[in-house]
Amino acid sequence: MSNKIAERVKGLKGSGIREFFDVAEQMEGAISLGVGEPDFVTPWSIREACIFSLEKGYTSYTSNWGLLELREAISERTYRESGVFYDPEGEILVTTGVSEAFDLALRAVVNPGDEVVLHEPSYVSYKPCTVFAGGTPVCVETRVEDEFKLRAEQLAERVTEKTKAVVLNYPNNPTGAALSRKELEEIAEVAEERDLVVISDEIYGSLTYGDNGDSGERGRGHTCFSSLNGMRERTVLLNGFSKAYAMTGWRIGYAAGNRELLEAMMKIHQYVMLCAPITAQKAALEALSPRCDCETEKMVEEYNRRRRLMLAGLREVGLECFEPKGAFYTFPSVESTGLSSEEFAKRLLLEEKVVVIPGSVFGACGEGFVRCSYAVSQYEIKEALERIGRFLEGLEGGGRGLRGEGV
Repeated sequence: MSNKIAERVKGLKGSGIREFFDVAEQMEGAISLGVGEPDFVTPWSIREACIFSLEKGYTSYTSNWGLLELREAISERTYRESGVFYDPEGEILVTTGVSEAFDLALRAVVNPGDEVVLHEPSYVSYKPCTVFAGGTPVCVETRVEDEFKLRAEQLAERVTEKTKAVVLNYPNNPTGAALSRKELEEIAEVAEERDLVVISDEIYGSLTYGDNGDSGERGRGHTCFSSLNGMRERTVLLNGFSKAYAMTGWRIGYAAGNRELLEAMMKIHQYVMLCAPITAQKAALEALSPRCDCETEKMVEEYNRRRRLMLAGLREVGLECFEPKGAFYTFPSVESTGLSSEEFAKRLLLEEKVVVIPGSVFGACGEGFVRCSYAVSQYEIKEALERIGRFLEGLEGGGRGLRGEGV
């Protein structure tokens, strides 16, 4: 059947992240710093809301748009946090995770041959989804000396007559990079001048640790892109419940934006997904209630403590790492070891049973780095850092050592 498979699918590689997960799952005593999800259990009141919804018999389809009461709650929360109002009837679409929302946005906007600008390192699905939509991904390589932030001048250089959209993700997966309001305003100027649609994935927006990195206050320092002057009508805002509410397995997200664009997205959603599961929607409604705010605040505070612990530990064992200001990832350099990202990750897994993800799976400019998640306990972070230190000492002693230290 190989000759029957679509060429655009046949040419794509599988996710480089899953390879390491699959090996680690069979390895006793492995510590995973590769996981991209919270280690917290979904808060009880959210789980309880789901249980009650089942007991009350909520097992049917919902509107294609999602439960109106959930869309109203999303509208209220978005307005309260960003100052941007979206009409619950026609400007908010509830989706099966943010991944579906991203896919819908691309397919609603992109015609065959249209270019979509992506900044890398970036989440592994952005490029494949662009290809699936018939678009051409145009990658902008960000640099560690810029803390992996997309610069407006970089974006402007890559825009052509074929460019239809630009994808933003901040705080960023895999680097943890965040963008200031001023930096976003400069990007917004390019988007307006070149008439671009902006697909802004802000799933980690609540996991921002402030301009100086000292705050555990939820969302401090995060600017919603659609709140910038002139950006509401050209931005598709993507967000969801997976990260801030520890609801990855519930698969519930949403898109907000221009009414015509959201209507186009809903048409695709209507035919391929119909609606997000009603039980997950009921749970999401509870997540947006004030009762859950304290739970998410506690999670953000704990992530911030782990962030500091991970950053200090990586530097102590000899790996250079810029300070991430959001999400729950660090992105240390492993160039000093003389190993490629993939070699480093594979040997660390096999020799010390620690999972990290090669930076190269997030784009070519991720080579020389690895992604380390701190969405694990402080005990596991400390143990993993000890193992990484031992691994680096072994490299040095074995003649494959750190560049400039025994090589």
